[in-house]
Amino acid sequence: MQLFYNPELLETSSQISFDKEESRHIVKVLRKSQGDVLHITNGQGWLFTAEIELADQKHCRANITSKTFQEKRNYKLHLAVAPTKMNDRYEWFLEKATEIGIDTITPIICEHSERKVIKTERFEKILQSAMKQSLSNYMPQLEAAIPFKDFVEQEFSGQKFIAHCEELDKKSLKSQLIPNTEVTILIGPEGDFSVKEIEMALKNDFIPVTLGNTRLRTETAAIVACHSVAFTNE
Repeated sequence: MQLFYNPELLETSSQISFDKEESRHIVKVLRKSQGDVLHITNGQGWLFTAEIELADQKHCRANITSKTFQEKRNYKLHLAVAPTKMNDRYEWFLEKATEIGIDTITPIICEHSERKVIKTERFEKILQSAMKQSLSNYMPQLEAAIPFKDFVEQEFSGQKFIAHCEELDKKSLKSQLIPNTEVTILIGPEGDFSVKEIEMALKNDFIPVTLGNTRLRTETAAIVACHSVAFTNE
């Protein structure tokens, strides 16, 4: 099934108009014509079925014929991950995390971060593409990049963890996870969190955890954490 995305669609919507880029894709690339059926999500749980009324490469329009609502998962996952030096590695993380299941992603700027600026528009496109590819009806929320200190001092519901490589007392993330709850996990940059940042996180009630016996890249650690939470909630 080919899934399209339009965040402006509401439960009460009866018609959808596609922009020039998507109209061309529908008519020119997919060779859809009047009467053909399309599937669209608004990224907020709704899946709409629509029948093409006007198959124009510049302005495709369709009438919504039915809609269904997909219930959310029984947990919420917020990953705060430091931007990687190479953008493509962070994009890989965004794609795979969306496929596995994630609600919110926040890029955190740390003392050892080599990259402090992110390409928000590019990242949003990666999330959209992964959502459509995995046939999910929920679009992950990409938050603005934020300094580590500002992030950990916020209020969060549920469990809070920091995964780091320092030789301190840590427990396995999997052993600490509680099903059916909200989870926030901090993943550091290539140079790991600084000692000062770890102390700051602990002061703000983040629990120190390990993701395994080997040293993982930032993006790999984020995916391991994401999958651990998903596996715990199966």
